[in-house]
Amino acid sequence: MDGGRLDAMLAKAHDVFSRNRIKDLILTGAVTVDGRTVAEPKYRLKAGETIVLVAPPPEDPDPQPEDIPLDILYEDEHLIVINKPVGMVVHPAPGSPSGTLVNALIFHCGDSLKGIGGVKRPGIVHRLDKDTSGVMVAAKTEQAHKHLSEQFADHGRTGPLHRAYIAYAWGSTQSGMGTVDAPLGRDPGNRLKQAVLKSGREAITHYAVEARYGEPGWDITRIQCQLETGRTHQIRVHMAHIGHPLVSDLLYAPGFATKINKLPEPVAAAVKALGRQALHAAELGFEHPATGEEMMFEADLPDDLQVLEDALAPYDQVTRRG
Repeated sequence: MDGGRLDAMLAKAHDVFSRNRIKDLILTGAVTVDGRTVAEPKYRLKAGETIVLVAPPPEDPDPQPEDIPLDILYEDEHLIVINKPVGMVVHPAPGSPSGTLVNALIFHCGDSLKGIGGVKRPGIVHRLDKDTSGVMVAAKTEQAHKHLSEQFADHGRTGPLHRAYIAYAWGSTQSGMGTVDAPLGRDPGNRLKQAVLKSGREAITHYAVEARYGEPGWDITRIQCQLETGRTHQIRVHMAHIGHPLVSDLLYAPGFATKINKLPEPVAAAVKALGRQALHAAELGFEHPATGEEMMFEADLPDDLQVLEDALAPYDQVTRRG
């Protein structure tokens, strides 16, 4: 231990905390060495020194109401359908304790929502990534939560659940439609990523080409994806797995960033402005939990993807061939 850094030693000893969290705790005076407070993460330890870390008590886990505007597509006493914007986290989690869809829903629906389906994620029956936009439904009663959750668990195999995503992918797929059947699990080399693993959980994505854009030197394909399962980052990982990662996916397609240099200026500008994966939950259909009516909702492309679509339009390969 002699000569080792204080932050490194504590991070190794307390793997429940990240290195950055350990650093923050040291800087706030939560660590003592031989009884004296040491607020220097780089402090070099000496053999025989006693280190004490006093972590602050956990914050109240119950999400609190926050007045955050919602783009509401439909609402009744049983459920609410919203168009989730880019950048909104669905429910509170480490690193995102507030500003989430759950916080907004609690404010909008009042105390009646609290506890529906659980304390930490009231009303939530499915999720979208923080930087994926589009249609979501949330339950406002226990009955609705149970009914909707069962539909999402079935993934439309025997019921009316329908989910369709619009994605823009690098390259040109060999066929006009296809299915990716590849199990997914946590990437052993990066806890923030998912990966195709033999030991992973079943994951099936169906895709169909809607448009092909490009000219010699570059091409981008707009596809519609439908999920037969609902794994974390499923579309993003599956498309990368078959060699067509999503445009501007910084997590799963970092090596494709250089492709921007081959794009025409308007397209390159639109891609650079995205800063997130080009993925949008465009359609959501389900059976109403109380009336039994089959309902369908659509969300237009958000502004950033519409800019990309407009920039790509002149390079539509079908139109150019015509």
